Amino acid sequence: MESPFHLAFPVKNIESTKFFYKEVLGCKIGREDKKWVDFNFFGHQLSAHLKPDELKKTKENPVDGKSVPVRHFGVILPWEKWQLLSKKLIKINTEFIIEPYVRFEGEVGEQATMFFLDPSGNALEFKSFKDSSQVFAK
Repeated sequence: MESPFHLAFPVKNIESTKFFYKEVLGCKIGREDKKWVDFNFFGHQLSAHLKPDELKKTKENPVDGKSVPVRHFGVILPWEKWQLLSKKLIKINTEFIIEPYVRFEGEVGEQATMFFLDPSGNALEFKSFKDSSQVFAK
């Protein structure tokens, strides 16, 4: 990985956030305090800060006939890992904003994507490219 990113974001509850990011998404917990916790988010540093008054439902934009939350974050996984995660999320009855599906099938930039919320309502997108060299393809 060239340069891992750092993202700080608000949450309603530290314990439910720790459970979700650790048990559901498989992130390791780093440093923590009563009001924040760091996660190894697929090699990147996420810092969840207890700040419920900062949480608001994000606005949406139409993309491919679906309502995509404008404010969201996530990670691009290898194709097989994305498939495994999507199956796990379906198995545990995750409520998806956008259910797992493949965009641009058979075209340049073919990608799998899914959107869902963490326990605080932060929108997450996990995606994967059939050909990882096409992440920035036009």
